[in-house]
Amino acid sequence: MVRTGLGIDSHAFAPGRALILGGVDIPHEQGLAGHSDADVLTHAVIDALLGAAALGDIGQHFPDTDQRFKDADSMQLLRTVVAHLGERGFTLGNVDVTVVMERPKLAPYRDAIRAALAAALGLSADAVNVKATTGEGLGFIGRGEGAAAIATATIEQRG
Repeated sequence: MVRTGLGIDSHAFAPGRALILGGVDIPHEQGLAGHSDADVLTHAVIDALLGAAALGDIGQHFPDTDQRFKDADSMQLLRTVVAHLGERGFTLGNVDVTVVMERPKLAPYRDAIRAALAAALGLSADAVNVKATTGEGLGFIGRGEGAAAIATATIEQRG
């Protein structure tokens, strides 16, 4: 049976932090605030995968109250989730993610993000799509105060 999951995450910008999206360090004057590395894109993908498998959400598996996950590499968290799904008999199909933020523009980094995600997911790059859009000046995203990401993932249970 094919299953589909949806993941959504958002973080505020904060000075003195790196901007990490899909495991790629993006040059910018601010990064995203969070307990881990605040990789909003990867967090949305993790939630989409967990949702597809009906295994809860990122906060249940990697709570922000647990110091083991302080400044954690979100790509490592993603690899942990992928391994967990494999142990439960799931294979990954594809992932599609959209990042919503005013700046920086992600076009120059899209291929690197896609390749990093594909490697962490154990998928070919043609099974991973990364898109970006803006908030068109509306809300906290439009004011440049933060970023959000929305992801879908398909998985299939073996057997």
